[in-house]
Amino acid sequence: MEYWTILLSVAIGALSIHYLFKHFNFFKRHGLIHAPSIPILGCMAPVLFRQTSFTEILQDVYNYNPDAKYLGFYGMTQPIIMLRDPELIKEILIKNFDSFPNRRGFVEINDPLSAKNLFSLRDQKWHDVRTLLSPAFTTSKLKAMFVLMSECAVDFTEFLSETSADKSEIDMKDAFTKFTTDVIATCAFGIKVDTMRNPTNRFFIYGKEITNFQGVRGIKFLTFKMFPKLAHFLGLKMISEKIVNFFKNIVETTIVSRDAENITRPDMIQLMMDMRGKRGAERELSIEDMTAQAFIFFFAGFDSSATVMSFAAHEIAINPDVQAKLWREIDEVLEESNGKVTYEAINRLKYLDAVLSETLRMYTAPFIERECERDYELPPTLPNEKPFTLKKGMLVWMPIYAIHRDGKYYDDPEKFRPERFLDNNVYHNSSCYIPFGLGPRICIANRFALLEIKVLLFHLLARCELRPCAKTTLKLSKSLAIMLEGGFWLNVKRRSDVHPMIDVGSTTPDDDVINS
Repeated sequence: MEYWTILLSVAIGALSIHYLFKHFNFFKRHGLIHAPSIPILGCMAPVLFRQTSFTEILQDVYNYNPDAKYLGFYGMTQPIIMLRDPELIKEILIKNFDSFPNRRGFVEINDPLSAKNLFSLRDQKWHDVRTLLSPAFTTSKLKAMFVLMSECAVDFTEFLSETSADKSEIDMKDAFTKFTTDVIATCAFGIKVDTMRNPTNRFFIYGKEITNFQGVRGIKFLTFKMFPKLAHFLGLKMISEKIVNFFKNIVETTIVSRDAENITRPDMIQLMMDMRGKRGAERELSIEDMTAQAFIFFFAGFDSSATVMSFAAHEIAINPDVQAKLWREIDEVLEESNGKVTYEAINRLKYLDAVLSETLRMYTAPFIERECERDYELPPTLPNEKPFTLKKGMLVWMPIYAIHRDGKYYDDPEKFRPERFLDNNVYHNSSCYIPFGLGPRICIANRFALLEIKVLLFHLLARCELRPCAKTTLKLSKSLAIMLEGGFWLNVKRRSDVHPMIDVGSTTPDDDVINS
C-alpha cells in the first residue's frame, strides 16, 4: 500500500471522528427530515463498498419522502440539503443566483488544471472567464466548428463501417471517446490526432487516465469532494505532473507557432489569443489560465459527450423502431439537401433531436451542486413544518437524474420514448428537464455538445446499423460514474442501403498533427 494511502486513512479517521461529534446530529438538531445514514460514511457506504451506484443512492434519498420540497442527507460526514421541488431549484439557480453563485469545485486542489478552470472558478474570476469564453459558442463559431466535427465524424464512421464481420462487436464507449478526442483536439487545440487509427496518441491515453474514477482514483475523488482541505494538506493530486505539462506545452507551442506564422483557426485557443490586449491586463488569461480552460473543455467533452453517445446508441440498438425512424429522417434530409451535410440540415432533424433529448432525460448527470453564499431561508419542506435557514457554506444538491425519472413529471419515466419531445416545448422549457443545469452557470458548451453528438449520430446512422450483441447489457454499473456494467457493447455493420453522400462541402486549414 502506498505511503500516502496509509496517511490518508489515518487522517480521514481522525477527521471523521471530529466531524462525527460536530456534524452528524445536524439534521436532528434542526428538526429537518433526513435520509437514514451511518456515522462517518453517511449515505455513501453502499457506493464505497460497490453494492450500488452513486446515481441509485441519490435516487433512494430523493424518494425517501416524496412529498417533501427538500430533505437532508450526509455525504459521508458532510450534511447536504437535497432540493426535490423543481420550482425551488429554479429559484435558487436563477432568481437567487447571487446567494448561490459557486460550486465547491476543486479550489483547494494541488494542480492548476483543476483549480483554475471555469468549473472550479468562483465569484468575479468565474464571471470574467465566463465572459471571455462565451463568444466561443455563438452560432457563427459553432458553424465554423461544425466543419471540423463533420470531418472527424466522417473519418470515424467510415472506419467503423469498414470493420470486418469478425470484429463487428464494439465497445461503443471506447469508440466514442476516440471520436470525442479527435473533436476536442481539433476544436479546442487545433491538433489532428485520428485516434481510431492512432489509439496510442497522448490525448487519448491521458483522457482515459483523468476520467477513470475506479479504485484508488475513485477514493481520491471522494476525498477531494468531501475533505478538500485534507487533500490539499496531504498534497494529493488528481492530475499527474506529466499530464499538466503535456497540455501546457501544447497550448504554449500553439500560441507561439500561430503568432510567428500568423495562423488563425476557429478553435478555443484562437478565441483566447484574440482576447489579448482587448481588456484590462487584470482580466487577461495567463498561459496557465488558458491551459486550464482548454483542459476543462477537453475533460468535459472527452467523457460526458461520449457517455451520452453511448447511451443513445444503446437505446437505438435495442429499439429497432427508433432506429428505423432515424434512418428515414436522415435519408429524407440527405435527399432534400442533395446529399450536402450542412449545419442547417443537421438542425432540421427533429426526431434525432427528440432521441437525444430523451437520452439526456434518462441518462444525465446525477446532481448539480451549489454552495450557499449568505443566509437563505427555505420555505417549509412540508405544510406542517417550519422554514429552514441555510447558512453560508452549506451545500445544496439538485438530483437531476432522479427528477428526470420521477413519474410525477414524466409518464412511464423508465421507458425510452423520444416521442414525448416531439413538437412539444413543455419539457424543453420545463424546470423538471435540466440536463445542462439552469441559470448563469448553465453548461457553457451545451450547444457545442448537442451539435457534436448530433453530427456523430447522423453520420453513424447514415452509414451503419446498430444491433445488440451477446455482450450487450441493460444493467447500470455500481460506480461513481453513470455507465453500463461491463461496457457499451454493440454489433455495428454497414447499412445495405447507404444513401449516396458527398463531402461536407467546406474546407478548413490543415490541422497540426500529433503522433506521440
